[in-house]
Amino acid sequence: MRINGRTSVEGGRERWTLVPESLDDLWHLSYVLEPGDLVSGETTRRIQRADDRMRDTGGEREPMSVTLSVEESEFHKFANRLRVSGPIEWASREDQVGHHHTLNVEEREEVEIEKRWQPDQRERIEEAVEATENAEVAIATVEEGAASIHTVAQYGTEEYASLTGPTGKGEDARDREELFGDLASALSHLDVDTVLLAGPGFTKEDALKYIERHHPDVAEKFGATVDTSAAGDRGVHEVLKRGAVEEVQAETRIAEEAEKIDALTERIATEGAATYGIEAVAEAAEYGAIDELLVLDDKLREERAGDGDWSIDANEVIESVEQQGGSVTVFSSEFAPGNQLGALGGIAALLRYRLE
Repeated sequence: MRINGRTSVEGGRERWTLVPESLDDLWHLSYVLEPGDLVSGETTRRIQRADDRMRDTGGEREPMSVTLSVEESEFHKFANRLRVSGPIEWASREDQVGHHHTLNVEEREEVEIEKRWQPDQRERIEEAVEATENAEVAIATVEEGAASIHTVAQYGTEEYASLTGPTGKGEDARDREELFGDLASALSHLDVDTVLLAGPGFTKEDALKYIERHHPDVAEKFGATVDTSAAGDRGVHEVLKRGAVEEVQAETRIAEEAEKIDALTERIATEGAATYGIEAVAEAAEYGAIDELLVLDDKLREERAGDGDWSIDANEVIESVEQQGGSVTVFSSEFAPGNQLGALGGIAALLRYRLE
């Protein structure tokens, strides 16, 4: 993410000029946008003209600049865009003001956002700016008869390939190596800086030796190898939990979330210093007992839009925690720890001490 400018406007609002430089950045923008925010950018719009010829074709698209009042925003990771919809508040063609429109925000396109910026939203954008220089990482997990490749992004991990193959040693080693060859072939088509290789037992070491011998160009991308209890999603979670990705990327949001949700669930299981649910968390905030507040991004957006079911203002809880020296982590609903937090009501806290 690149910040090209910040300007204060009336009513405590600020106008930020931003350039998203990756799919991660578009995801961050989808988090900070709320109903009533103003978003400005370049677009095209179908214009209906008065002559018969244009009526027959349904109008033609014309480029224009618009400012929308946000009603809805949706991150489309498979289409590489963020769709922002709402009525047009201003347009380079005055006759289009008031019409409903959808603005497609894409990578490397400048966009302006005017809103009341909450502290966690400012922090989210600043983290995106800092993360721009992070290395691109993939996690390859392998065990007997199966392998997978997951790419690592700030909005979560995504399965790139799932492979199966024969198993066996000794006379069947040649068949076993088919899986290693398929894994190397898939990795050769993936544009990343580093590949972490993980899995149980010695299979990953065998795979690494095979790839070093037969695919040295792919082997050059390998970083650390990590022992895990399984391959696939479970193995990926273990890699993130152990901080292997953080050794490659200075800051990896999902690794932090995985570590914190594990700490939370462990404390809950042992009746330790933790709590969850909006009422219990708000009470802990009143006592100044919260060390780390964990809140789900989708739930926070829902509450701020007035569509949620919490009887307590989430912003007031966040402000209270920060004023008392606690930290706030907003979890991604795209990643497994966020799903775990959602099952606990979308908000939880690691406490400084246990409350009776």
